[in-house]
Amino acid sequence: MNVKNVLIIEDDDSIVELLSIHLKDLGCAVVAASNGMDGLQKTGAGSFDLIILDIMLPGLNGMEICRKIRQTDRHTPILMLTARSEEIDKVLGLETGADDYMTKPFSVREFLARVKVIFRRKEENPETPAVISPSSIICRGTLEIDLDKRRVMLQQSRIDLSPKEFDLVALLAANPGKSYSRKQLLNLVWGYDFEGYEHTVNSHINRLRGKIEADITNPNFILTTWGIGYRFNEDL
Repeated sequence: MNVKNVLIIEDDDSIVELLSIHLKDLGCAVVAASNGMDGLQKTGAGSFDLIILDIMLPGLNGMEICRKIRQTDRHTPILMLTARSEEIDKVLGLETGADDYMTKPFSVREFLARVKVIFRRKEENPETPAVISPSSIICRGTLEIDLDKRRVMLQQSRIDLSPKEFDLVALLAANPGKSYSRKQLLNLVWGYDFEGYEHTVNSHINRLRGKIEADITNPNFILTTWGIGYRFNEDL
């Protein structure tokens, strides 16, 4: 069995102990940090298959840690934990670059189910959604998407995208003309049914358009299918 390395950044010792016990039962090797700065340092000192990150941390909060991780590491899955249940926290966590989000208190069974799905998705396709084109490079007009390097070029200039922004544009561009609902995009890109949080897709699409469209009020690449969701321009 392939050992998975997991980093837990959490200041509640009882939660760290509980998660560590069950992760070790899955065959994981666990490293823990009890404050933000120590956790951030550990992310740069080792290679992890999953980072479990609390939002409310002493020293440096989880949102900022997630942002800093994503500046240099776009692939390591991040599962956020928080005792705060406000909707904005969940949306911010996802938009910061987290792969999943759980609100305390949570059941161990649900936690393990989420972890298993994250591991399975990473093994099946560690960098891009399985539903995108098997071709390693997608060219649509002046937009070029390199799936292997996770690089997007617009008119031969590189565009800096967040992990989820890349996954969204890769999925849409690989299937031009196909309309996806916001719920479908959440399921395909985030990997879960985040019922009620479809507007996080809107936020990602708006930021994505701001980076690749010459005029976001009259987009050329990512079009709105009214009453449904979004599609990539099939005429490019």
